Amino acid sequence: MGNSKNMVYAAIDKAVFDYKLIEPGDRIIIGASGGKDSTLLINYFADRKKRRDADFEFLALNIESGIGGVLAPEIKALYEKWGAPYESIKIDVLERLKPGRKMNCYWCSTQRRTELNNYAMEHGYNKIALGHHRDDLLETLLMNMLGAAKLTTMPPRLKYEKYPIEVIRPLCYVAEKDIIEKAKEDGYFGWTCTCNYQDNSERKHARRLLEQLTEGDETRKRHMMDSLKNIDPTYLP
Repeated sequence: MGNSKNMVYAAIDKAVFDYKLIEPGDRIIIGASGGKDSTLLINYFADRKKRRDADFEFLALNIESGIGGVLAPEIKALYEKWGAPYESIKIDVLERLKPGRKMNCYWCSTQRRTELNNYAMEHGYNKIALGHHRDDLLETLLMNMLGAAKLTTMPPRLKYEKYPIEVIRPLCYVAEKDIIEKAKEDGYFGWTCTCNYQDNSERKHARRLLEQLTEGDETRKRHMMDSLKNIDPTYLP
Protein backbone atom coordinates (compact mmCIF):
# COMPACT_ATOMS: atom_id res chain seq x y z
CA MET A 1 0.00 0.00 0.00
CA GLY A 2 1.50 3.33 -1.07
CA ASN A 3 1.96 6.33 1.18
CA SER A 4 -0.86 8.28 -0.48
CA LYS A 5 -3.23 5.35 0.02
CA ASN A 6 -2.18 5.03 3.66
CA MET A 7 -2.76 8.73 4.23
CA VAL A 8 -6.13 8.85 2.46
CA TYR A 9 -7.47 5.68 4.05
CA ALA A 10 -6.39 6.85 7.52
CA ALA A 11 -8.36 10.09 7.00
CA ILE A 12 -11.43 8.16 5.83
CA ASP A 13 -11.15 5.73 8.74
CA LYS A 14 -11.06 8.68 11.15
CA ALA A 15 -14.18 10.22 9.59
CA VAL A 16 -15.97 6.87 9.73
CA PHE A 17 -15.06 6.55 13.43
CA ASP A 18 -15.80 10.17 14.40
CA TYR A 19 -19.25 10.27 12.79
CA LYS A 20 -20.14 6.54 12.90
CA LEU A 21 -20.62 6.59 9.13
CA ILE A 22 -20.50 2.80 8.70
CA GLU A 23 -22.39 0.78 11.29
CA PRO A 24 -23.16 -2.94 11.67
CA GLY A 25 -25.91 -4.03 9.31
CA ASP A 26 -25.71 -0.95 7.08
CA ARG A 27 -26.71 -1.28 3.44
CA ILE A 28 -25.02 1.59 1.62
CA ILE A 29 -25.34 2.97 -1.90
CA ILE A 30 -22.34 4.87 -3.26
CA GLY A 31 -23.07 7.51 -5.87
CA ALA A 32 -20.74 6.41 -8.69
CA SER A 33 -20.06 9.24 -11.14
CA GLY A 34 -16.86 7.79 -12.53
CA GLY A 35 -14.85 10.78 -11.26
CA LYS A 36 -11.84 10.57 -8.99
CA ASP A 37 -13.75 11.20 -5.75
CA SER A 38 -16.44 8.54 -6.09
CA THR A 39 -13.93 6.08 -7.56
CA LEU A 40 -11.70 6.50 -4.51
CA LEU A 41 -14.73 6.01 -2.26
CA ILE A 42 -15.66 2.78 -4.03
CA ASN A 43 -12.06 1.57 -3.79
CA TYR A 44 -12.13 2.24 -0.04
CA PHE A 45 -15.44 0.44 0.51
CA ALA A 46 -14.27 -2.56 -1.49
CA ASP A 47 -11.09 -2.75 0.61
CA ARG A 48 -12.96 -2.23 3.88
CA LYS A 49 -15.39 -4.99 2.94
CA LYS A 50 -12.44 -7.41 3.05
CA ARG A 51 -11.70 -6.66 6.70
CA ARG A 52 -12.55 -9.41 9.14
CA ASP A 53 -15.03 -7.29 11.09
CA ALA A 54 -16.86 -5.96 8.01
CA ASP A 55 -20.61 -6.07 8.66
CA PHE A 56 -22.17 -4.00 5.89
CA GLU A 57 -23.21 -4.19 2.26
CA PHE A 58 -22.61 -1.65 -0.48
CA LEU A 59 -23.50 -1.01 -4.10
CA ALA A 60 -21.89 1.46 -6.49
CA LEU A 61 -24.82 3.02 -8.36
CA ASN A 62 -24.24 5.10 -11.49
CA ILE A 63 -27.01 7.41 -12.71
CA GLU A 64 -26.68 8.06 -16.44
CA SER A 65 -28.26 11.49 -16.93
CA GLY A 66 -28.47 11.41 -20.71
CA ILE A 67 -26.30 14.52 -21.10
CA GLY A 68 -22.95 13.45 -19.65
CA GLY A 69 -20.59 10.70 -20.63
CA VAL A 70 -21.46 7.15 -19.62
CA LEU A 71 -19.35 5.31 -17.06
CA ALA A 72 -16.01 4.68 -18.74
CA PRO A 73 -15.09 1.02 -19.45
CA GLU A 74 -11.82 1.62 -17.62
CA ILE A 75 -13.71 2.61 -14.47
CA LYS A 76 -16.01 -0.41 -14.72
CA ALA A 77 -12.92 -2.60 -15.08
CA LEU A 78 -11.56 -1.15 -11.83
CA TYR A 79 -14.84 -1.88 -10.03
CA GLU A 80 -14.64 -5.49 -11.20
CA LYS A 81 -10.97 -5.72 -10.21
CA TRP A 82 -11.81 -4.47 -6.72
CA GLY A 83 -14.83 -6.75 -6.39
CA ALA A 84 -17.17 -3.78 -6.06
CA PRO A 85 -20.78 -4.51 -7.11
CA TYR A 86 -22.26 -1.82 -9.37
CA GLU A 87 -25.33 -0.98 -11.40
CA SER A 88 -26.36 1.80 -13.79
CA ILE A 89 -29.71 3.54 -14.17
CA LYS A 90 -30.58 5.68 -17.18
CA ILE A 91 -32.67 8.84 -16.80
CA ASP A 92 -33.33 11.86 -19.03
CA VAL A 93 -32.76 15.04 -17.03
CA LEU A 94 -33.49 17.27 -20.04
CA GLU A 95 -36.94 15.72 -20.33
CA ARG A 96 -37.60 16.61 -16.68
CA LEU A 97 -36.58 20.24 -17.07
CA LYS A 98 -39.51 22.63 -16.71
CA PRO A 99 -40.29 24.94 -19.67
CA GLY A 100 -38.26 28.13 -19.62
CA ARG A 101 -35.67 26.75 -17.22
CA LYS A 102 -31.98 26.47 -18.09
CA MET A 103 -30.11 23.21 -17.58
CA ASN A 104 -27.37 23.46 -14.95
CA CYS A 105 -25.24 21.30 -12.67
CA TYR A 106 -27.53 21.86 -9.67
CA TRP A 107 -30.62 20.60 -11.49
CA CYS A 108 -28.79 17.58 -12.86
CA SER A 109 -27.31 16.65 -9.48
CA THR A 110 -30.74 17.07 -7.84
CA GLN A 111 -32.29 14.63 -10.30
CA ARG A 112 -29.49 12.13 -9.83
CA ARG A 113 -29.79 12.43 -6.04
CA THR A 114 -33.53 11.78 -6.34
CA GLU A 115 -32.82 8.57 -8.23
CA LEU A 116 -30.30 7.48 -5.60
CA ASN A 117 -32.91 8.08 -2.88
CA ASN A 118 -35.62 6.22 -4.78
CA TYR A 119 -33.38 3.24 -5.47
CA ALA A 120 -32.25 3.13 -1.84
CA MET A 121 -35.82 3.09 -0.51
CA GLU A 122 -37.03 0.57 -3.09
CA HIS A 123 -34.19 -1.87 -2.41
CA GLY A 124 -33.77 -1.53 1.34
CA TYR A 125 -30.61 0.58 1.56
CA ASN A 126 -30.38 2.91 4.57
CA LYS A 127 -27.44 5.14 3.63
CA ILE A 128 -26.11 6.94 0.56
CA ALA A 129 -22.39 7.70 0.43
CA LEU A 130 -21.31 10.70 -1.62
CA GLY A 131 -17.78 11.66 -2.68
CA HIS A 132 -17.57 15.20 -1.30
CA HIS A 133 -14.11 15.84 0.12
CA ARG A 134 -12.81 18.38 2.63
CA ASP A 135 -12.23 21.11 0.04
CA ASP A 136 -15.81 20.70 -1.22
CA LEU A 137 -17.12 21.26 2.31
CA LEU A 138 -14.98 24.37 2.85
CA GLU A 139 -15.92 25.82 -0.54
CA THR A 140 -19.60 25.25 0.25
CA LEU A 141 -19.10 26.96 3.61
CA LEU A 142 -17.75 30.08 1.87
CA MET A 143 -20.46 29.99 -0.80
CA ASN A 144 -23.21 29.86 1.83
CA MET A 145 -21.64 32.55 4.02
CA LEU A 146 -21.07 34.99 1.17
CA GLY A 147 -24.03 34.16 -1.03
CA ALA A 148 -26.78 33.14 1.38
CA ALA A 149 -25.68 34.66 4.70
CA LYS A 150 -25.78 31.22 6.30
CA LEU A 151 -23.15 29.42 8.35
CA THR A 152 -23.77 25.99 6.80
CA THR A 153 -22.04 23.42 4.66
CA MET A 154 -22.45 19.76 3.66
CA PRO A 155 -22.34 17.72 6.90
CA PRO A 156 -20.46 14.42 7.10
CA ARG A 157 -23.69 12.72 8.19
CA LEU A 158 -27.20 13.94 7.44
CA LYS A 159 -30.50 12.21 8.13
CA TYR A 160 -33.33 13.21 5.82
CA GLU A 161 -36.49 14.38 7.55
CA LYS A 162 -38.84 13.02 4.86
CA TYR A 163 -37.05 9.79 3.96
CA PRO A 164 -35.62 6.84 5.95
CA ILE A 165 -32.22 7.54 4.41
CA GLU A 166 -28.99 9.08 5.69
CA VAL A 167 -26.38 10.77 3.53
CA ILE A 168 -22.78 10.16 4.55
CA ARG A 169 -19.59 11.80 3.29
CA PRO A 170 -16.63 9.59 4.27
CA LEU A 171 -14.14 11.80 2.37
CA CYS A 172 -14.91 14.84 4.57
CA TYR A 173 -11.40 14.85 6.09
CA VAL A 174 -9.57 14.10 2.84
CA ALA A 175 -7.76 16.89 0.97
CA GLU A 176 -8.45 17.03 -2.76
CA LYS A 177 -4.73 17.07 -3.54
CA ASP A 178 -4.35 13.70 -1.81
CA ILE A 179 -7.22 12.27 -3.84
CA ILE A 180 -5.59 13.52 -7.03
CA GLU A 181 -2.27 11.94 -6.04
CA LYS A 182 -3.87 8.57 -5.37
CA ALA A 183 -5.99 8.74 -8.53
CA LYS A 184 -2.86 9.37 -10.60
CA GLU A 185 -1.06 6.47 -8.91
CA ASP A 186 -3.98 4.12 -9.59
CA GLY A 187 -4.64 5.33 -13.14
CA TYR A 188 -8.13 6.81 -12.88
CA PHE A 189 -7.39 10.53 -12.72
CA GLY A 190 -9.11 12.61 -15.40
CA TRP A 191 -12.46 10.83 -15.67
CA THR A 192 -15.26 13.27 -14.91
CA CYS A 193 -18.53 14.74 -16.20
CA THR A 194 -18.19 15.87 -19.82
CA CYS A 195 -21.57 17.46 -20.53
CA ASN A 196 -22.05 20.83 -22.25
CA TYR A 197 -24.21 22.38 -19.51
CA GLN A 198 -21.64 22.84 -16.76
CA ASP A 199 -21.84 26.23 -15.07
CA ASN A 200 -20.03 25.98 -11.76
CA SER A 201 -18.52 29.48 -11.81
CA GLU A 202 -19.72 30.12 -8.26
CA ARG A 203 -17.87 27.09 -6.93
CA LYS A 204 -14.76 27.95 -8.91
CA HIS A 205 -14.86 31.43 -7.36
CA ALA A 206 -15.20 29.89 -3.88
CA ARG A 207 -12.24 27.63 -4.67
CA ARG A 208 -10.11 30.65 -5.54
CA LEU A 209 -11.22 32.42 -2.36
CA LEU A 210 -10.35 29.37 -0.26
CA GLU A 211 -6.87 29.25 -1.75
CA GLN A 212 -6.38 32.97 -1.16
CA LEU A 213 -7.69 32.79 2.40
CA THR A 214 -5.47 29.85 3.37
CA GLU A 215 -2.61 30.67 0.96
CA GLY A 216 -2.89 27.04 -0.07
CA ASP A 217 -1.69 25.90 3.35
CA GLU A 218 -3.07 22.49 4.31
CA THR A 219 -2.80 23.17 8.03
CA ARG A 220 -5.00 26.25 7.69
CA LYS A 221 -7.57 24.28 5.70
CA ARG A 222 -7.55 21.60 8.37
CA HIS A 223 -8.04 24.29 11.03
CA MET A 224 -11.01 25.66 9.09
CA MET A 225 -12.55 22.20 9.03
CA ASP A 226 -11.87 21.64 12.73
CA SER A 227 -13.41 25.01 13.59
CA LEU A 228 -16.77 23.72 12.38
CA LYS A 229 -16.70 21.27 15.30
CA ASN A 230 -15.46 23.84 17.83
CA ILE A 231 -18.16 26.50 17.71
CA ASP A 232 -18.44 28.71 20.79
CA PRO A 233 -21.83 30.50 20.61
CA THR A 234 -20.79 32.78 23.48
CA TYR A 235 -18.66 34.78 21.07
CA LEU A 236 -21.09 34.85 18.18
CA PRO A 237 -23.89 37.39 17.63
